[in-house]
Parts: sequence; structure tokens; C-alpha cells
Amino acid sequence: MPLYKEWNPDLHSLAAIWHITEPESFFADQLPVNGEHIVHPKRRIEHLAGRFLLQFLNKDFPLHAISPDEHDKPQVPDFHFSISHSYPYVACIISTKSSVGIDIQCWHKNILALQHKFLAPAEQQFCGNDAQKITLAWSCKEAAYKFQGRRGVDFIEHLPIHSWQQNDSLFEIKINLQLSEPNLLLNTNAFIFPDFALAFAL
Repeated sequence: MPLYKEWNPDLHSLAAIWHITEPESFFADQLPVNGEHIVHPKRRIEHLAGRFLLQFLNKDFPLHAISPDEHDKPQVPDFHFSISHSYPYVACIISTKSSVGIDIQCWHKNILALQHKFLAPAEQQFCGNDAQKITLAWSCKEAAYKFQGRRGVDFIEHLPIHSWQQNDSLFEIKINLQLSEPNLLLNTNAFIFPDFALAFAL
């Protein structure tokens, strides 16, 4: 069972990372839902593994009740949740109290060339062309985007980085949510692992 990491972000939430090494049938056979509508095999197994991980954290999680809200953010009654995939890893977070967001990003060889799409010039300068810092910043903004759950978000304009602190292996990166009313300074917690960066917000 390749459970990579499981933890409690706070008293009301659970989170986990799974390393996908199993065949698709391992996940499909244990779920009340399937991914038949997803044509691409890798996307389908990521979809199934994410839902498997939700039920791994909470056996009573109502997978059958997942539906999009007006902004296409998946939701269910009584839970807040977020799922992220970066093959061969999947991560999820569940809370019974507040909105959540999680994002996982495996290291990408072209990240330096892509950073201008989601980092302002000052943010790029701060990251100093360090691929891990750039990926970590991307992951934090993605987690904040999922937390907020709004359409029409520009990662540079609407999700600017306010501050960045590191305490050993834990990064605390605050994102200024420009589309919330009023604007919200959201704390994201982030980690660098050997194969990927991960960030979550709640």
C-alpha cells in the first residue's frame, strides 16, 4: 500500500498523499463510482485514485454526492475537500469546518520557461530561477485558487504572494486573494519532497 504521507493539518481536517503504483482495477474495484467518462488512461487512474484516497481518509465520504457548484468547484454536503494529481502522485485534503485547497506538482523540466505565466516579475526575482522555489510558488497559488473556488482567476493579478517564510522543511506562504470580498490574506503551508512540491490551504 503506497501511502506516501498522511497527516492532520488541524483539528478538523485530514490530508494524504498516495503514490500510484497499482493498476486501475485496484482503485475501480473498491469504489462505488467509476471513471468510464474519462478516455485517457492516465487521467482516469488519477481520477479514481483521488476518490479512493478520499474514502481512505474517511470511509463515509459521500463520493456519489460530488457535484460542481456555480464555479465548477466540486462539493458535497457536510465536507469541504480538494484533490490534486501530478502523476504518479495524488493528494487530497478533507475538512469538516472550512474551505480547503491542495496542490501537488512534480518537478517540471520546463518550469523556468513557464514561470512568467503565473509569477509577477518581483515574484520571479525572489525565486531567483530556482526550479524548486518556482514550483513551490506555483503549488501555493494553485492551492489558493482551489480554496477560493472562483472562475476567471489570473494567478499574477488575483493571487499575488504577500510573504514567504521558511522554518526547516515547512514553508509558510501568504497569498492575497484579490477576488474575495473582502480581500483575504490566506496562509498556505508548503513542503518540498524529493519528487514534488505540495501546498495546502485551509
